[in-house]
Amino acid sequence: MQAHSAAPSSTARYPGAITDVKGIHVGHFTDTRRPTGCSVVIAPQGATGGVDVRGAAPGTRETDLLHPANTVDVVHAVLLSGGSAWGLDAAGGVMRWLDERGLGLDVGGARVPIVPAAVLFDLHVGDACVRPGPDAGYAACQAASAAAPAEGNAGAGAGASVGKMFGMEHAMKGGIGTAACTVGGVTVGALIAVNALGDVRAPDGPLLAGARTPGGHALRDTRRALLAGEPPLALLAGGNTTIGVIATDAPLTKAGAQRLATAGHDGLARAICPIHTQADGDTLFALGTGLADAPSPGLNVLATLAAEAVARACANAVRAACGLQAGALWLPAAADLR
Repeated sequence: MQAHSAAPSSTARYPGAITDVKGIHVGHFTDTRRPTGCSVVIAPQGATGGVDVRGAAPGTRETDLLHPANTVDVVHAVLLSGGSAWGLDAAGGVMRWLDERGLGLDVGGARVPIVPAAVLFDLHVGDACVRPGPDAGYAACQAASAAAPAEGNAGAGAGASVGKMFGMEHAMKGGIGTAACTVGGVTVGALIAVNALGDVRAPDGPLLAGARTPGGHALRDTRRALLAGEPPLALLAGGNTTIGVIATDAPLTKAGAQRLATAGHDGLARAICPIHTQADGDTLFALGTGLADAPSPGLNVLATLAAEAVARACANAVRAACGLQAGALWLPAAADLR
């Protein structure tokens, strides 16, 4: 798949997956007791990691270690989880899985798995007492493979919702999505769990999902509504958040990985509006496996591919989502409004 290929129709998914990147595996755990779950991106041979946190209400773990000035150069897994701050516990299960396989930072006599993580808020969908823990993280690792991961209501996207500026009663179902772009034998892919306060659109096309009109059968277009002076409801800080992982098989330095994560937020801005709000904790990680058979096209090209893969993955997430009934709350999917 080349990055310049034609875009799909308004209902077709963008092609590719983060697992097209050499050295990347993905696994989901979806909790059947309520819609929540977690997703893990594993680099069994290790990858250089970076991160960029843009939202004002993040829930994260081990992000400081990824700063270019700090010591750790290689990570083996990144966790994305529902359950708000409780979901960070799922990283313990990922650590256990990695430890059983001897993967981690060599500290002399032991290896310590480094598992950066980010969470999204899905506690208002179903029973908030059900959230991912260590067993969920371990199960996601057990399910990991190089196959294209499930999208929509899976893993960290199981309880995700979008378009909440005017209240949950007007919101829609979010989800998790993936996409990839390849140029000259080097691939950049993204896995994004979309749980945004704002609306989601195709990066080169129509609005797909978001806040609905009072009648509930059409899209309100949050950006236009706010510009017209329509007041939003009071927002719960951290009640949203889009999180994800960008990966490439090109080699990266830690500074390059951080720059790739930064570029990925351009893709979020193309697909989600508004983005990086006071009520979102938007966080993107970047991984470079260095396993491509072709030379790197350079960081400017990789950054362009990263932004495109992120935007496409966001669109795929809501296109693949299924409508969800959780008690009195109905979250229709993009397909339901079509």
